Amino acid sequence: MAEWRWIRIFAEHFERCGLAPGEVVAVLSESSSRPELVETARLAAQSLDGQIFDLIVPTPVNDQPVAIRSTGASRALQGNPGVLAALGSSGLVLDCTVEGLLHAPELGAILGGGARVLMISNEHPENFERFRYDPELGRRVAEAHDALASASSMHVTSGAGTDLTVHLAGSVTAGSTGLTDGPGSIAHWPGGLVLAFPAPGTVEGSVVLAPGDLNLTFKRYLERPVTLEIRDDHIETIGGDGVDADLFRSYLAAFADAEGDRSAYACSHVGWGLNEHARWDYLELYDKGAVNGTEARAFAGGFLYSTGANEVAKRFSAGHFDLPMRGCTVALDGQVVVDAGRLVR
Repeated sequence: MAEWRWIRIFAEHFERCGLAPGEVVAVLSESSSRPELVETARLAAQSLDGQIFDLIVPTPVNDQPVAIRSTGASRALQGNPGVLAALGSSGLVLDCTVEGLLHAPELGAILGGGARVLMISNEHPENFERFRYDPELGRRVAEAHDALASASSMHVTSGAGTDLTVHLAGSVTAGSTGLTDGPGSIAHWPGGLVLAFPAPGTVEGSVVLAPGDLNLTFKRYLERPVTLEIRDDHIETIGGDGVDADLFRSYLAAFADAEGDRSAYACSHVGWGLNEHARWDYLELYDKGAVNGTEARAFAGGFLYSTGANEVAKRFSAGHFDLPMRGCTVALDGQVVVDAGRLVR
């Protein structure tokens, strides 16, 4: 059941996304969506006098060999033309699907209709109490995105042994403040993250996941180091003893066997967090089913390495790891933007 304190916070955020009285607002959910999240979004939009309608689709059967988590690529729409027409003709789509529309194949058709989409991360509404409006977040994201978009290379190092080079020519970059920006735009809430989706053949080196780094597919803090040796964008070896490395190997191998290729081992995206209100340690305070992990992706100074689908590189896989890391140094063309886990700019 929704609580007033959540409704008020959601309404404030929707106002900043431009929701005006009389605007047509679609509350998109699926049969497996978090009920209190959907109800909170609906009531908040109604409190702003939007013209609200609910669009609920069935959650499809998982045809993968293992459970799918936190991909940002919801399969719930299934290309349904009636659903796409309704969403594309709306002013604002409040996306409460489990995985979200950020990387869904239908997103282009929805945005092409002129709708703007706010992907509300599949977190318990209580989480959003800590994400009140930060007027400086937009500036930080814009400056970081400009620096990323104009750079030719990213070099990431850490005291744990990470030494990764990403050549940025041909990459696609993005940044999100958590606020939509006019017709045809999408944002995810909470925001505060800048990313590059590298072109083929541009990622080389080592990523060392240290104790306390996160595996957001498993909603788990690593307890022992895991070393990823990366060549030609793909993880070639997964080093490490203990259950963290074993789980990593087992999960990726399931997709390689099912899909007949190694796209699940490839680099999806790289970037860093800028949200000063986000925390890396919040997973310990919630059951796994109550969180999606967007906050851990966006915490200020965290480096994010992700595996799996990358449309820029023409690679597609249902397997996906988002791996937020602490204590990394990120440099763009030699200019440090994150110094040992602390934002420089």
